Amino acid sequence: MLPILLSVVVISFSGVMMPGPMFAVTLAKSFKSPWAGVWISLGHAVIEVPLILLIYLGFAQFFESSVVQLVLSLLGGSMVIWLGITMFRARAGVVKEGKDLPYSAFTAGIITSGLNPFFLLWWATIGSLLVMKFLDFGLGGLTVFIVVHWLCDLLWLSFVSVLVYRTHSLWGKKFQQWVFIASSLLLAGFGVWFLISGIRMVV
Repeated sequence: MLPILLSVVVISFSGVMMPGPMFAVTLAKSFKSPWAGVWISLGHAVIEVPLILLIYLGFAQFFESSVVQLVLSLLGGSMVIWLGITMFRARAGVVKEGKDLPYSAFTAGIITSGLNPFFLLWWATIGSLLVMKFLDFGLGGLTVFIVVHWLCDLLWLSFVSVLVYRTHSLWGKKFQQWVFIASSLLLAGFGVWFLISGIRMVV
């Protein structure tokens, strides 16, 4: 099982370290708390663990459905754009007045995972191949897989969160606001991408 787990670690880290909606929210929420990464990874797990169990039970094809992807693209695109707009509007208050974003890190973890059609598609394809490798090990092996994969998410997001929290005061107010602007644009960009993907399915 060890070689398989090593492949899980490599693939998991390569996925979670890619810039995306969850990374952008982690950057922004970490201005207020070094625990933001932990809460976002927990929100992520709320979506991911049931998804892994469904794939284990043979429901991978459901998430490849064009209808499912269309609905998630439209809903997910709208919600991620909303997260980006809210972050953009709140940037000055967070940087200058010490306020926080109007949504929690836990909620952000759920939204950026559950309404991300590409996250679900990744699990239905690449992720399902990883899950299938653990079929011979039963539920015990699947549990180990889930824990190892989630720990990769937790470690990376926690590292980002603690690093940002401990160093952001050294960045300067203008640079901090530019970080929020970049993060909000990243979120909005992914949201638009989700929407366009959904519209293309209809057209």
